[in-house]
Amino acid sequence: MPTPEIPIGRFEVFATGLDHPECVAFDRDGRLWAGGEAGQIYRIDAAGKPETVASLGGFTGGLAFSPLDHALYACNPALGLVRVDAGGRHFVFATGAGGHTMVTPNYPVFDRRGRLYVSDSGKWKARDGALLRFEPDGTGRVIGGPFGYANGLALDDDGRALFMAESDTDRILRFDVDGQGDLGPVEVYAEGVGRLPDGLALDEAGNLYIACYASDEIWRIAPSRERTLLAWDHHAILVSRPTNLAWGGAGLDELYLANLGRTTVTRTRLTGVRGQKLAHQF
Repeated sequence: MPTPEIPIGRFEVFATGLDHPECVAFDRDGRLWAGGEAGQIYRIDAAGKPETVASLGGFTGGLAFSPLDHALYACNPALGLVRVDAGGRHFVFATGAGGHTMVTPNYPVFDRRGRLYVSDSGKWKARDGALLRFEPDGTGRVIGGPFGYANGLALDDDGRALFMAESDTDRILRFDVDGQGDLGPVEVYAEGVGRLPDGLALDEAGNLYIACYASDEIWRIAPSRERTLLAWDHHAILVSRPTNLAWGGAGLDELYLANLGRTTVTRTRLTGVRGQKLAHQF
């Protein structure tokens, strides 16, 4: 194994006491939100103290904020795609689209027009995963599939390229996106990426960061396809079954990590790196 670029000692616990968080996302005001294993929606203050804003039941997976109304959208396999407002009020936004009922809604990402892309993982090793796209009015359709276990998504800042983790093949897939939000042919962007790549995030330079659940690693893949082992935790304490990633801090130079294997959100600062803004942060 290559030597990680960042020693594990440069990570720190930002928040603890969460119920095995799967995802992290910053709202427009810079507050961190996370989900819990029993359907909790947490809001975490600047000191790292979590507050339970809503309890959905089921399991809270991926989170994303809308650039239109700034509500939070949460993937919940038991319910579907759930809209949650700042006060905790929530309702089911969608359970499927175009005759397709989502099996395992996993991760959502918005473009700047408010269109919402969602991965439906399907069942493990069944190759029945799909990508769906929803319009702001709630209408939607399947735009890609079948895939292996479709997982984390990242959309570049101009909305022209979509990346997806295919967890059961340890691959990252890439799609061109046209002006209507439709996908071009699938491209294998990288193979053999850790063990069970899960969450994705981009920085401003177009580098893709991948949290690998089963190997307790974070990898970085440059636009040139050069790959770097960014971090690895031999003891799975500060990087412990990592799932999703989010950029935070005043300079967007802090990488926050949800640790599904523990009750923590951890973070590290990357000198000279700035995370890519998401659609709701412009």
